Amino acid sequence: MTAAHTTLVIEGTWDEADWANLEEKARTVTRAGWWIDQRDADGTDLPELLDAAMEALAELADRVWDLNLVAESLAAHPLRQAAVLSRPDGAQLVVLDRHDECDGFLIAAVAPRGLPDEAYRGVPEPNGIAVTDDPFLAAEQVAGDLLARYDTALARVRLNAMDDIVPSQPDRVVLTWQPDGSLAAAPVGDTAANVLAANGFVKDEQTGVYRLSGDDTYKQARAVRQTGQQLRAHGIGTALQHPSGRIALTATAPAAPPAPTASRAPAARTR
Repeated sequence: MTAAHTTLVIEGTWDEADWANLEEKARTVTRAGWWIDQRDADGTDLPELLDAAMEALAELADRVWDLNLVAESLAAHPLRQAAVLSRPDGAQLVVLDRHDECDGFLIAAVAPRGLPDEAYRGVPEPNGIAVTDDPFLAAEQVAGDLLARYDTALARVRLNAMDDIVPSQPDRVVLTWQPDGSLAAAPVGDTAANVLAANGFVKDEQTGVYRLSGDDTYKQARAVRQTGQQLRAHGIGTALQHPSGRIALTATAPAAPPAPTASRAPAARTR
């Protein structure tokens, strides 16, 4: 912070009001490990680093899959620090501080990224739990209670998400519009999958579905165009599937080799 003050205020163009705003942001990042990780960062980068840290915490808080104990705690105490435990299949648990008279932590499930809101309809939240500071008892509570409910809910929302995706074929990849504006595809074969991944589609390891965010429609359109061109070079067509079930007119067929020329003969007509 001292180096940043020197760079931004004493040697830079910031005034004390600007610096006071930055200090207020800095107070919200209380995890010592974050500050240790940034100890060699340039002072001019501190505002951007703090903004990124706050955005990451806000995004994590939004994905906490809870409507009970943990949601109540987050409503009263905005997220300042957290530990995230991840599994290879994409499942995640978040460990939060408790803000009561008891020692220990709150542990909650994290909702997966990229699934449409409709996938969660009718699926009960795998609400989090409060654990003591006894690691063995906490592990038993997580494994015997929270994880079992989380795995069940996770399987249901992933299955629900698959219902809205039209299957692809070996020679055609179908991109299905999702209600949130993203595109999803279930490609057949490594070639198509690699092209999708190279153009920003993110694979759900549990379902094998590739999704392209619609947050930036310009980037999305460019990625779709590049995906179609690269797939066509491999002899694979693409199609956009609308929620109504109609295939868009912008669908492209794989390139076919030119047909050999032949002399035309007059066609015989019959009645």
